[in-house]
Amino acid sequence: MRDPYSLLGVKRNAEPDEIKAAWRAKAKTVHPDQNQDDPSATSRFAEIGQAYEVLKDPERRKRYDKAAEMHQTIMQQRNAAREAAERAKVAKANAEKVMEELAKANAQNARSQAQARGQSQSQAQPQNQSGPAGETPEDMIERIFGAAAAEQAKSHPTGSSQANGESAEAAKTEASGGERPPLPALAIDLIASIVRRFRGTTPTPEKAPDISVEATVTVEDLLKLNTITLKMADDRDVRLALEKGMTDGHVARLKGQGLKLTGMKSGDLLASIKVARDSRFRVEGFDLHTTLSISLEDAVLGGDASVETPEGNRNISIPAWSGSDQTVRLNGLGLHDDAGGRGDLVVELRVVLWEKPNEKVTDLMRHMRHGLYV
Repeated sequence: MRDPYSLLGVKRNAEPDEIKAAWRAKAKTVHPDQNQDDPSATSRFAEIGQAYEVLKDPERRKRYDKAAEMHQTIMQQRNAAREAAERAKVAKANAEKVMEELAKANAQNARSQAQARGQSQSQAQPQNQSGPAGETPEDMIERIFGAAAAEQAKSHPTGSSQANGESAEAAKTEASGGERPPLPALAIDLIASIVRRFRGTTPTPEKAPDISVEATVTVEDLLKLNTITLKMADDRDVRLALEKGMTDGHVARLKGQGLKLTGMKSGDLLASIKVARDSRFRVEGFDLHTTLSISLEDAVLGGDASVETPEGNRNISIPAWSGSDQTVRLNGLGLHDDAGGRGDLVVELRVVLWEKPNEKVTDLMRHMRHGLYV
């Protein structure tokens, strides 16, 4: 079925009455009796009815919103990964061009050195690795990638993924006034790697840059320590086994699953855990939070209530005089922590009034407001 909000022409935050009115208007417009010459009227009428069935039920609407959000998140991740892969592909092609030209320059220098062996030490000229007509690696990078890239290569000696964010920002700033678009941090790492390699300041083989991705998981995945599959931009499937100590925001490092370049060690894959929105629980560290609606009488007098937990329903005791700012903590029902234990389930109490006004309660509140006690 297509998006029910679009079918009814309402916004995603529309109130139930607005949804109902929109459905009636749409149904009246596309009703088969009003469109006897349209063979698709029956199917369109049924589709609008199905959309209304989804949105009029709070639970079905909540499940649809959750599924739609997860689908949108996955599509955004895939698009971002695809765009990053295209940028990396261009950067790699340019890097290989530099490598090829520098290799030719090295061969030329080697021949020059062989011819100069007969000369005395005082007459010999120092031989630097350079390109055609004395072009240095930095000059060659500037010619191919642009001035901003060459400057970034000079100021990015480590090539570590920890500096990716700073390098990318610097590259954007320096390239903002030029004709070339700003380079991604991955390309900057590659350029810096080339300079270091041909200067002889790094061991061989060098490690390729790391890749960062976002791994969307569910609360159930973390509770059961499931293994999830990450779809990479180069069509690889990488499996990530969730472990104890992982929660929202945790970054898992998968050795050798990052960028793969010829002549270099494979980089790592940095998977940042993002917990998908759950209709029952909210993740805070290793604790799970849930809300429980309680009546006014239970809030004042206390009582017992049933609450949903990751391990089934549990009965809890509500202390007397409990307001909406109070919680009940159930130990050991949260996520697996990094100390071998588990976080807690925190039940947040929410006081709700009865559906219809109660005259006795209203009269009591009026007396209390005006200081009149019976």
